[in-house]
Amino acid sequence: MNKNNKEICIYTDGACEGNPGRGGWGAILCSDGHEKEISGAQEYTTNNQMELMAVIKAIEAIKAKRPIHIYTDSQYVQKGMVEWLEGWKAKGWKTAQKKPVKNKELWQKLDEIQQGYDISWHWVKGHAGHEMNERADQLAKQAILTL
Repeated sequence: MNKNNKEICIYTDGACEGNPGRGGWGAILCSDGHEKEISGAQEYTTNNQMELMAVIKAIEAIKAKRPIHIYTDSQYVQKGMVEWLEGWKAKGWKTAQKKPVKNKELWQKLDEIQQGYDISWHWVKGHAGHEMNERADQLAKQAILTL
């Protein structure tokens, strides 16, 4: 839980039944001692797309321009934002191997909406008992059941 009232903590996760298959995403936003849970699902998607969608939807739900800490069990998302994004953009959305970036539209959307925010990206080990990650995972899995 967020102890600093000046910051927002976000915990996200994505899930997929089959990859690709039916997918869901979940996020928990914590600020000022309050928590908000959000989730959604798609009929045909991938796990990585749901991981990205969880972060996109969480950032879109934020109203205040405060420092944000995002916690994800997806190294794909965390490394994408911290290590790979600038290189992809510089290379015209190509990887180091000169191949098109997978999920380019979602990465572009995430890059666009995160502009103007002070975001720190944190990786947490999934399915290792991290309370908020486990809750985000449950939200993602429950969202799939709504399809």
